Amino acid sequence: MWFADRAEAGKLLARELLHLADRKPVVLGLARGGVPIGYEVALVLRAPLEVVLVRKIGVPWQRELALGAIVDGAAPERIIDEGLVDLLSIPRSYIDEEIVRQSKEIERRRKLYTKDRPPVSIKGATAIVVDDGIATGASMRVALHALRRREPAHLVLAVPVAAPDSLASLRDEADEVACLDAPTHLGAIGEFYGDFHGVEDEEVIALLDKARKALKGSAS
Repeated sequence: MWFADRAEAGKLLARELLHLADRKPVVLGLARGGVPIGYEVALVLRAPLEVVLVRKIGVPWQRELALGAIVDGAAPERIIDEGLVDLLSIPRSYIDEEIVRQSKEIERRRKLYTKDRPPVSIKGATAIVVDDGIATGASMRVALHALRRREPAHLVLAVPVAAPDSLASLRDEADEVACLDAPTHLGAIGEFYGDFHGVEDEEVIALLDKARKALKGSAS
């Protein structure tokens, strides 16, 4: 399946989630690429949009290959693929340094995106966790772990495209999974989008602001 851009992918994904509209949905987009997807889903479901701050810990010589990930929260969650660390002989000092570096970047983004607003509560709600695609699944796994601790009634993983093996490994982490396409041979996520530009801080901030205004408008 091919998408013109993240907006189109989000609109198509929202159709698969319409049955959740009356179940107190809260949409949580992984920063940065998941936020444009989440924005479209939130508009359709008339739901709050939150940002999930996750940073990947990549292999030193191949940053796109995830050794693990860390996610923001009252008690930050981290996952490290110890098997991959051993296989590639990654120094523990590198991992420790990356955790510190990525934690600082998460804090920078948190202040920038939320302006210190408290997060929307998802306790007892339907939490819909959205990204623009899943390759290894490291970022999504750590996000689901962290969000589960916030006690949603129903935890949903929703993406336009994902690697089948990674998607299968994540099914036990969520109560429901929505994925538009899981191609047998998935290279880069960007290959499934016409426009897969790098999402910058300004775009994230603008979409979060627009989502809040749209929600207020629909409630008035």
